[in-house]
Amino acid sequence: MGVLLGRPIVGITFRILIILVFSGICLGEDVPANFVFGDSLVEVGNNDYIVSLSKADYAPFGIDFGKPTGRYTNGRTIVDIIGKFSLIVTFAIDIPQRQEIGLKDFTPPYLAPTTTGPVVLQGVNYASGGGGILNHTGKIFVREEKALFLNPDFLFNVGMSLLVLKFVVELEEGGVVGPLMVGARINLDAQMDNFANTRQDIISNIGAPAALKMFEKALFSITIGANDFINNYLTPVVSALEQKLVPPETFVDTLISRFRLQLTRLYNMGARNIVVANVGPIGCIPYQRDINPSAGESCVAFPNQLAQLFNAQLKDLLAELSANLKESKFLYANVYRLFEDIIKNHISYGFENANSACCAISGRFGGLIPCGPSAKVCPDRSKYVFWDPYHPTDAANAIIAKRLTDGGSDDIWPMNIRHVAQALLLRFLSSEVSHVCRDGNSVAHCLSRLAFDFESPRIWMEEVPSSLMALVMSEASSSV
Repeated sequence: MGVLLGRPIVGITFRILIILVFSGICLGEDVPANFVFGDSLVEVGNNDYIVSLSKADYAPFGIDFGKPTGRYTNGRTIVDIIGKFSLIVTFAIDIPQRQEIGLKDFTPPYLAPTTTGPVVLQGVNYASGGGGILNHTGKIFVREEKALFLNPDFLFNVGMSLLVLKFVVELEEGGVVGPLMVGARINLDAQMDNFANTRQDIISNIGAPAALKMFEKALFSITIGANDFINNYLTPVVSALEQKLVPPETFVDTLISRFRLQLTRLYNMGARNIVVANVGPIGCIPYQRDINPSAGESCVAFPNQLAQLFNAQLKDLLAELSANLKESKFLYANVYRLFEDIIKNHISYGFENANSACCAISGRFGGLIPCGPSAKVCPDRSKYVFWDPYHPTDAANAIIAKRLTDGGSDDIWPMNIRHVAQALLLRFLSSEVSHVCRDGNSVAHCLSRLAFDFESPRIWMEEVPSSLMALVMSEASSSV
């Protein structure tokens, strides 16, 4: 948790106090929604509702969440951590008035049957494991007319491992097939279609003017692109011909061209504050290390070169869009730099292992077969950078989330997420506030008294002042 207290403006009859808090207590009508797009790095369970080999709805996924949640890690994703930010704006005009704005829960998956009605006003997560910018990314796992009948235990062990692709193809050629699609995923175009559906539902619910205002104040994030390399251009066996015919530069140009259209479409649907993560150092994941043993202890060079080529063009694209699309803020989240720093300096971050999967079945680095029920899981996940062959642990995600929130321009450009939140606060200050009952007076009084003690804004990280939290919890309990 954290609290930002600014020096209040004092007049004869009014005071204005602004507080930025993590993990809100109360959910108001004017919620700064959080809409998430991407792949398995930020998925929270959409693939649980489609027929796909790419799932995380079984143990040991979610081991530190208490149960599998559809997240491809042991605990939270980066957007889970960032998305728990909330805003509390307290206005005192003679009689204190309070408006509380926040996300009570993690942003829910679009396909969950409970993600409907007022729930979507808080935001929705559309991300899908295996998804990419290009619609044919991951298509090697889709058999629309025929697919393999395999033992479920085998499927758990196989998962999305690209090393079994040749084996799968050989089985199909041998006639072991049936009428089931086992490789579905939701690529970015389809995720945009799903947001269009949500958008229409919101407009129908609260009206077009209120909906557009809501989208202008919402935070949108997109974490995608890694699968376009791992499950497309770099796919073992199948992509060998493509790599010979299509130069890396041409492939990256294709990605950027498609991404430009998708980001522009999102803007045209009302998004204004859009965080776009670049592709991380995919040559450092346990999977790439294990299928490229010649790299030894080092990260694999070629996948990282592809990621850097894409990232350079992505940053230029976001600058172009911010300049050309009115009132837009496209933030470039430099996940590559952050993750590379964690790997290189993992000891200083408190990690003991930066190259192997915590949840491992096979391979020197645990990268040959995806995490599954038969995997061996490290006892202390906080000491590992990687949860499985492809994804970071909750501990690594927390570091990246903190840097994206408060880091400098090398971490996230041109501003960090906290600065975006502060800019959004200005919009709330200009909005109309109506009087509410007096049950928040003690909290407002405490906040005002604390604010008067400081000459400049003060930030508390990790915990709210005990005197304030006691009052907040008391008010929350009495209002239930």
